Amino acid sequence: MPHEGNLLQAAVVFLLAAVLTVPLAKRLQLGAVLGYLFAGVIIGPSVLGLIGNPQSVSHISELGVVLLLFIIGLELSPRRLWVMRKAVFGVGLAQVLLTGSVIGVLAWTVFGQALNSAIVLGLGLALSSTAFGLQSLAERKELTSPHGRLAFAILLFQDIAAIPLIAMVPLLAGGDHTASAADDLNHGLRVLGSIAVVVIGGRYLLRPVFRIVARTGLPEVSTATALLVVIGTAWLMDLVGVSMALGAFLAGLLLADSEYRHELEAQIEPFKGLLLGLFFISVGMGANLSLLLSAPITVLGLTLLLIAIKLPLLFVVGRLAGGLNRVSAIRLGIVLAAGGEFAFVVFKIGRDQGLFEPRLYDLLVLTITLSMAVTPLLLLLCARLVSPKVKPVEVPEKFREIDTDAPRVVIAGMGRMGQIVARILRAQNIKFVALDTSVETIELSRSFGGVPVFYGDPMRPEILAAAKVEQAEYFVIATDDPDTNIKTAELVHKLYPHMKIIARARNRQHVHRLVDLGAEAVRETYYSSLEMSRRTLIGLGLSQAQADARIKRFKHHDEQVLEAQHAIYDDAAKVLQTAQEARAELARLFEADQLEEEESGRV
Repeated sequence: MPHEGNLLQAAVVFLLAAVLTVPLAKRLQLGAVLGYLFAGVIIGPSVLGLIGNPQSVSHISELGVVLLLFIIGLELSPRRLWVMRKAVFGVGLAQVLLTGSVIGVLAWTVFGQALNSAIVLGLGLALSSTAFGLQSLAERKELTSPHGRLAFAILLFQDIAAIPLIAMVPLLAGGDHTASAADDLNHGLRVLGSIAVVVIGGRYLLRPVFRIVARTGLPEVSTATALLVVIGTAWLMDLVGVSMALGAFLAGLLLADSEYRHELEAQIEPFKGLLLGLFFISVGMGANLSLLLSAPITVLGLTLLLIAIKLPLLFVVGRLAGGLNRVSAIRLGIVLAAGGEFAFVVFKIGRDQGLFEPRLYDLLVLTITLSMAVTPLLLLLCARLVSPKVKPVEVPEKFREIDTDAPRVVIAGMGRMGQIVARILRAQNIKFVALDTSVETIELSRSFGGVPVFYGDPMRPEILAAAKVEQAEYFVIATDDPDTNIKTAELVHKLYPHMKIIARARNRQHVHRLVDLGAEAVRETYYSSLEMSRRTLIGLGLSQAQADARIKRFKHHDEQVLEAQHAIYDDAAKVLQTAQEARAELARLFEADQLEEEESGRV
């Protein structure tokens, strides 16, 4: 780039590349991460050369991983980490040792690497990408799934393991040992001192600081404080040779129980997303594509070999040590099969210490980058192949047997709305039976004392028959999924055409579709919104009678508009036109009511 020092120009290049490639990748269902990698390859020295020196942004981009680990720390707590200790230090250790040993032995025996180089290669390639893995899981909303939780535990251990590995590389390279014992002791004391500063500061200093900042009421000062905590901790850890990301994680962990946790998370989140994107762009920029062109078989072969080794080993670890089912273990393997960002650091030190030749280093970096690029494609393929097969929920037999006298009401869904309906029916001594597909919800409902709720999918005819729906007068659909509500209403209307159906609706469009199926729709937030509006009007100076009159007027008018829109709800233009006309008409009605009240006041 002709003006390498021009920060604005570089910023424009990065942002433009991200804006063009990421939406395209998302549209092709490849995920944002692959879009960022592709953007980095395009603007990097291998293709357009818009950014000539990828190393110039590597330190800034690493802040994305630092902020990610800080937010993860915030969402944990020391108590939760203690609960996860077996997964982190048991399964994580097993994965690193097993994978590192297999790859190391292969590098030593098959590829003829020296023993010290093979050890660094094995352990370096055993590490996976924290940023890549967690971002991929977050995009697919799988962070709380069994394989998502285990992946997080393994990645956390890998981040911890990266510290001794980085310290070990110079020793394996056979560096100067004259002052090694004194240096090691000095380094160890500095690390312990830094951790002590973070722990004591996080425990006793940060809360008073945040309290003072919160009292200023200035959001920009709050943002600056949050960034200072994260970047300051990362800098302190980097100063003593500890992973910046791990330092940030420790800071987040210490603030996980703080009353300012949500505020911190909200302040950091936008920076995290942008800088994490920059990290992936920098990874793409660092790829030496000329090596791919000059030795494509070697590069692609090593990439496939890396995935072919790590994926089965992760599958075995997930199954045996993590207790995952087959599908979850495969997903764990795919998420963590790629190389990681810490491997770049480890291999760079190895190259500088003479463990690897520069060409081998370039080959390793390109292999790790390509393995990252392949991961979203493998996740997409896995979703297509194994997603439809859902493992049946293990349900106690007592929940399956629907034992009930002739109910007057059947409730589908015992969430927030279903529970209230059930409580009122029970208080009125009206016989009902409730169905739900969540064992936890059933256990909770039954714990309040003999509530007739059973495990059953209301979209299955045999379940409806077992619940004696044909003898009921009303079928109440209260699940929180609009599609489930519509399909259930459709089935009940088809099997029991004389049944009165009352169904929970998400919005106006949902109301229209339910009405078409013969159901009476109740909008889930409609009445609570009316009550909030009524209280607001009273607070703003209207009398209770005036507020009640306005709400009653609005309700009557809205029901008329909804009924009128039912005939045209498939025509967006006409719906918009009627909504605009209705808004103007409602304003006129309120104005007329106000004039009438003023006239009666004068009389």
